Parts: sequence; C-alpha cells; structure tokens
Amino acid sequence: MDNTPLADKIRPKTLNQIIGQEHLVGPNKPLRLVIETGRLFSMVFWGPPGSGKTTLARVIAGQTKAYFVEYSAVVAKKSDVLKVVEEAKERLKLNQQTILFIDEIHRFNKAQQDAFLPYVENGTIILIGATTENPSFTVISPLLSRCRVFVLNDLTEKDLLKIVATGAKELKTKLASDARDFIVRFANGDARQALNLLEAGVRLYKNPTLENLKNALQSKFLRYDRAGEEHYNTISALIKSMRASNPDAALYYLARLVDSGEDPLFIARRMVIFASEDIGNAQPTALVVANEVFKACQEIGYPECAINLAHGVVYLCQAKKDRSAYNGLFAAMEDVKRYGNLPIPLKLRNPETKLMKNLGYGKGYEKYDTGNLLPEELKNKKYYQKS
Repeated sequence: MDNTPLADKIRPKTLNQIIGQEHLVGPNKPLRLVIETGRLFSMVFWGPPGSGKTTLARVIAGQTKAYFVEYSAVVAKKSDVLKVVEEAKERLKLNQQTILFIDEIHRFNKAQQDAFLPYVENGTIILIGATTENPSFTVISPLLSRCRVFVLNDLTEKDLLKIVATGAKELKTKLASDARDFIVRFANGDARQALNLLEAGVRLYKNPTLENLKNALQSKFLRYDRAGEEHYNTISALIKSMRASNPDAALYYLARLVDSGEDPLFIARRMVIFASEDIGNAQPTALVVANEVFKACQEIGYPECAINLAHGVVYLCQAKKDRSAYNGLFAAMEDVKRYGNLPIPLKLRNPETKLMKNLGYGKGYEKYDTGNLLPEELKNKKYYQKS
C-alpha cells in the first residue's frame, strides 16, 4: 500500500506545473529567471503555510541540476550543517552546486545561523530558507544581507480549485461543486490543508459529499496540522492570563506553548506588544524586560530560553496595568479614518521658506505651548485618559 501523502504525490516537478505565485514564477519574474539562467544565489522564502515554499526550492534544485539537501530547523543540528558543507566542497570540485534547504529557518538560534554564514558568503552552499515569520526579526542581519527575500502569498481560491482538481484526478474521485468549494474555503489559502482534507474524505467515503467532508474533519484519518487553531487559542489564553495578573494560568499556557514547540520568538514578540499595550506607563520597565527576553530567545534558543520566557511572563503578570496609551492611539486613529488629513495648525508648521513664513507658518508657536495643538475640528478632543 502506498502511504505517500497526496500533497507529495502531486507536488510539481517543474516551474510550469506550479500553481499560484505568478509574481515570482511568471514570465520574466525573478524565480523563473533564476532557473532559466542557472545563476543561483541564496534566498529566503517568507510566506504562509502551504503556499509552496518547499516546492519552489525543490523545483529550483531539480531544474538547475543542483544537489538538494533538506533539513527542518526543528531537528537539524549544527553538526548536520557542517557535514553538508564538507560534502558541498567536494561537489564543487565536480562543478555541481549544493542547495541547502532549511525549513522553518526562524527556529534556528543566532549561533546556529552563524555556523553556516561563512559558507553562504563564499558560495560553498546555496542557502534557501523557508519561514512563516518575518525574516527581519528571525534571521540574523549578516545572513539576511547575503540572501534575497521572496514573499509568497496565500493561494487564491482559483489556485486552490486547480490544486483540488489535480488531487481529485490523482485519487480517481468525483467531487460535487459544494464539496469542492467547502475544501477550498476550509483550506484558507493553504494547499496542504486542502489536499489533506480531500485525501481523508476519499479514504473514508471514496466519492465524498459535503456532509462526508464535514464528518471527515473529526476523523482520526485526517492528518492536517491543527497547530493553527491551537496556536492562536493558546497564545490568546496566555495574553489574557497575563492581563488578569494570574501567573499560575500564564505559566501553564506558556508551558503548553513551549511543549508544543512553538517558536520562542513568536511568544516573546507577543510579550513585547503586551508590555506597551496592557502595562504601558504604569510600569515602563516592562517594555525593557520584554525586549531583553526577546533578545535572550534570539541568542540562546530552546530549551534554555524557556526559562527566560517564564521570567518575563511572571514579571508582566505582576506588573501594574495601564492601557491609556493604547486606547488613546486607537481613539485617535478612529478620527484619522473619520476626518482624513485635517489641516495642521499653522503655528505647528515649519516656516522653511520666506513664502511659508509670510503665510503664517510657525506664527505664535511657543516651545511649551499649553493651548490647543489639534486641528480646529478636533480642538476639544481628549485621546489620552490617564488611568
């Protein structure tokens, strides 16, 4: 019995088989030019799950005849990378380049990324990293400066309809339009989600109906990744526990996140946001602590940085809370949306030319003006309500 997942069975082998990401693979677009010219360089693919990052990397390797090595940053060790480097040196003697594909590269800590930086720089390996996280925050600057970042988009419904049709043909099944549309809506731009649901439905019902597919979502045969919903539910519980100043609940939800392998930088970023959103000026050092936790996670990585996360979570729980800056910002943004760009009072404008001065720019301005500084239409507004 062939247990190969459907997503792997129908994975594109050539650029022309790829569905979606036309801004990268269409005529005269960058990744098509890479393949057509054979001029490889290191790159990072940033995009949502199931958008084709791994597929693109494999296609580039296959069509340029480069040797392809794939690792997940979740399990790869520094020694694995160095072994690839040594083997790549030997292949270069035979004029063959090596592509090292690192999935979830955002999970590599600084020391791990530093390990292959010299070999990316001197061309021993062509690095292709894949990430769902903003590489500006998760990939060290020296490495990022040596890679070109390509942004992948969620697949459109039109793209997913084509992918589901290809999957149905592979499985020799027929889908009614309502069942097909349900799969596409459920997938929410993720090809893997769509194909996994289709495959589960066919395994259970051969020619699944809409009702069959809804039942299949509860089936043990369905192998799609539920980390998305659990990911957001758990981080939400952590934030709300910190907001309620409940360190026991917060530590429990932090432990759930850590145990599931959640990216520590994702958790730390939410803590940095929380420090300004919920604590603000009640305890300004909270932002300093949260930023230091983020840096510690960047430098150390799992498993030790879980201790730093716990330190920060308890501190944020116990800190006084003040949302006045946050609330004031969003109240002001509502008026920006409502009124648009209202004229700025003349006294606040810089009189950079003689004409501006003659028009009254800067007239009446005083450094410590206690009068109204808002546009006339908003002169009585109070956005900041001190707690």
